[in-house]
Amino acid sequence: MRIRKILIANRGEIALRVHRACQEMGIQTVAVHSTADNTAMHVRLADESVCIGPPPARDSYLNMAALLSAAQITGADAIHPGYGFLSENANFAEMVEAHGLIFIGPTAEHIRMMGDKIAAKDAMRRLGVPLVPGSPGELTSLDEARAVAAEIKYPVLIKAAAGGGGRGMKVARSEAELEEAWRVARTEAKAAFGNDAVYMEKYLDRPRHIELQVLADTHGSVVHFGERDCSLQRRHQKLVEEAGSPVLSAADRDALGATVTKALKELGYRNAGTLEFLWQDGQFAFIEMNTRLQVEHPVTEMVCGVDLVKEQIRIAAGEPLGYKQSEIRFSGHAIECRITAEDPESFAPSPGKVEMYHAPGGLGVRVDSALYSGYTVPPHYDSLVAKLVVHGATRQEAIARLQRALKEMVVSGIRTTLPLHQRIVADPEFQAGDYTIHWLERFVAGQRG
Repeated sequence: MRIRKILIANRGEIALRVHRACQEMGIQTVAVHSTADNTAMHVRLADESVCIGPPPARDSYLNMAALLSAAQITGADAIHPGYGFLSENANFAEMVEAHGLIFIGPTAEHIRMMGDKIAAKDAMRRLGVPLVPGSPGELTSLDEARAVAAEIKYPVLIKAAAGGGGRGMKVARSEAELEEAWRVARTEAKAAFGNDAVYMEKYLDRPRHIELQVLADTHGSVVHFGERDCSLQRRHQKLVEEAGSPVLSAADRDALGATVTKALKELGYRNAGTLEFLWQDGQFAFIEMNTRLQVEHPVTEMVCGVDLVKEQIRIAAGEPLGYKQSEIRFSGHAIECRITAEDPESFAPSPGKVEMYHAPGGLGVRVDSALYSGYTVPPHYDSLVAKLVVHGATRQEAIARLQRALKEMVVSGIRTTLPLHQRIVADPEFQAGDYTIHWLERFVAGQRG
């Protein structure tokens, strides 16, 4: 089938990213926007645009009826959800297809399965993917939580079954802390997701966060595009990502990739997905799967030379992957910094008018951003305003290029995390690749290691 027009059900840099891929494929685009985004760059560049509501996301970017209406009145063939908002909403995927449109993503069944962390772990266990030791399913009582904790040993992590982004996640380092962690995790989960189901995992003290990018077509082929190291996180939010990981060998990558692609082939998965793991002492343990395009997908594109958005669209159109796993090559090293409109020390949001914007350039430098001089960053949405991505023949070259690019980049009128990224990249431990998922919290607090 041929896709001629795509409605992009998102905003900001990812809406612009999808638009660019469509333009290169000769596909027309429809931008949707709230009244707060009338002058946004993705609205200016799209072939058509439709206002879908007032600033609050629930009344615009999360309004399924408005999105479907916009697709129908503009004659769109397909909807690309980007990331965030409705990208992992199984009901939305079903509604899109029920209205005769193509959803550029996985099936609703797989979105629903992987959105439930307990169901996702059960599926991966059956398919032979290694897991973090923990409860076999939902914890139904505090007594059950105590029994599981006694078996896997403290410290333990209570996690929301429907969770993400660190919400509904609490550590208990002893039995004395377990009841409070159990109570708070369930309360947060209920407030954030409308579901207070929780489960337990062993809390690892020095893991890396490693994820694997995959693509699967509708003809039974599944390939992976290597790993990303996303260990530099603050409050479970990623700030810096690398491809590949400083601690993995090609043999590690191949072994993990073989396990994952075999599992997803058995599952009958389609389109893009990312499986996330904790890695410690040479062992991988699955934690979750994201059934969408990731924020950090550009680092994979830089080392593999593939446009993942174009591949998503081709798969959605029914085309087979045009290559085998053996034909995918990994070249050099890439690093991404997520630049947000936040105070670099307090992390307080800093929306407002951008007085001056200058993107860095040069060989191996990519900036994914919807900023421009005079643009007003609205206060209603995620604070991400730019992704600075660099590629080098080696990690050392990539770091040197990133340091140079961070110095060149100018965003004035609002506060951003650029100074923080400059500090991180200059740190000897980062440069040595010597960090875990706990490193950045200590770094921000002025501690070492």
